[in-house]
Amino acid sequence: MSFPGKIAVLGGGTWATALAKIMLNHEKHINWYMRRPEQIEDFKKTGRNPSYLSNVEFNLDRISFYSDIAEVVGDSDTLILAVPSPFLKGHLEKLDKAMLKEKFIISAIKGIIPPENLIVTDYLTEYYNVPEDNLAIVGGPCHAEEIALERLTYPTIACADIDKAHTIANIFNNRYVRASVSQDVRGIELGAVLKNVYAIASGICHGLKYGDNFQAVLVCNAISEMERFVDTVLPIERCIESSAYLGDLLVTCYSSFSRNRTFGSMIGKGYSVKAAQIEMEMIAEGYYGTKCINEMNERYGVNIPIADMVYRILYEGASAREAVKVLREKILK
Repeated sequence: MSFPGKIAVLGGGTWATALAKIMLNHEKHINWYMRRPEQIEDFKKTGRNPSYLSNVEFNLDRISFYSDIAEVVGDSDTLILAVPSPFLKGHLEKLDKAMLKEKFIISAIKGIIPPENLIVTDYLTEYYNVPEDNLAIVGGPCHAEEIALERLTYPTIACADIDKAHTIANIFNNRYVRASVSQDVRGIELGAVLKNVYAIASGICHGLKYGDNFQAVLVCNAISEMERFVDTVLPIERCIESSAYLGDLLVTCYSSFSRNRTFGSMIGKGYSVKAAQIEMEMIAEGYYGTKCINEMNERYGVNIPIADMVYRILYEGASAREAVKVLREKILK
């Protein structure tokens, strides 16, 4: 394997577009996989992604487009995964499993693989035999929309091989991106799943007209829940107040760019789960993450009342208004 070698972005959405923009600040040329050939054709006509972050202009001479995932994987050394987590399995099933074993893979997916309910790196290790040292993740607060606007962003690159983490961080770094490194791959991934669940809770409370005071208390309790859960599942020393955990939680709970907060707000305003999903037109990863965390916690039994509340609302049909009233009696700090 050549490392990092030829880099490919897999995905045609908002986050993939932002990542391609970042890569082209450092790399002379990238490969880019999009599932729909018509999206590629429209892109080539305008020099912009026709559907996502269409204000970002690209130099097409520096991009090779692919609609065949096997072809792009074969032509690349480092793969950046940026497709919604529920669809990743379907994309990868088109590949010979041996194709991924020799690649360096960066997951920029902040979600889980249903129905296996595995974080992405665990899925790649278990089903594709990708060595842990060849897996990295992008964590921390990094909304695609702000990257498009070149607003200062602080992602975290985590990899078991810290030298490889530094190499990837250097590729990300530019005048508006400042990447840090970590070896807590699974902890940051699991925290990213949880923060989406808590952002749905935040959105629900916003939709129900709870104010900033209550939101602040909710988020304080959410970071405590995250710490309890992650430390129970993956007991190593970590700083939960760092941007990879707390920073990502804060931006996802408060930002107007947050899909999960928007989804939760619609639920709080009275939308059914199905109606909110249809109107969103984009994937709220926390919907799937909520079920994953609930099933994981059947084994661990961690006290996570906020995540439990979201599960009851999304999967058991509980009234959002009544569920939050019950939660209010459980969070006191």
